[in-house]
Amino acid sequence: MGRADAVAEVTALLRDWKVDVRARSEVFELLYDDLKRRAVGHLRRERPGHTLSPTALLHEGYLRLAGQEGPWRNREQFLAVASRMMRRILVDYARARRAEKRAPPLSVPTGPLGSRASAPVDLLGLDEALEALAREDARAARLVELKFFGGLTLQAAAVALSVSRATAERDWSFAKAWLFQRLKPAPPRPL
Repeated sequence: MGRADAVAEVTALLRDWKVDVRARSEVFELLYDDLKRRAVGHLRRERPGHTLSPTALLHEGYLRLAGQEGPWRNREQFLAVASRMMRRILVDYARARRAEKRAPPLSVPTGPLGSRASAPVDLLGLDEALEALAREDARAARLVELKFFGGLTLQAAAVALSVSRATAERDWSFAKAWLFQRLKPAPPRPL
């Protein structure tokens, strides 16, 4: 089966998501590798020794998705929503852990969002910042979710958002700068 046939098959199954339990199972099988890559990507940004495995995160996300009615427009939209579910799971987990231990927040990025030089991300801080960004520019916030959490390329995110690549590039530049400013550590106070 060629790529175009596989994409068409997934799209047809996603349309049947609401009424056909078998379609849900088949979508999961067909997209398992993509979903697993996204779970691994999410956990790569977490603290070392996180108790959730990529497989556990993927399966928890799938269970939450199975409760959604859809219908899904296409593979990219479904993967973006799945990635958002995984992010929500990690945020819920971090909140519960912080409440349990009354722990201080994790470290925040020291470089631009998504840069390899960044320290581990404070997931709760990033979630709060994304909520604030969404109030200011909802499309830019969705773009961050699709790229940073969903692992989509800028072009794929533009398609998922139904905007041009140039618009996505402007939104991405704005969102990175806005979030970097919001998440950068406060300068130390003089003693």
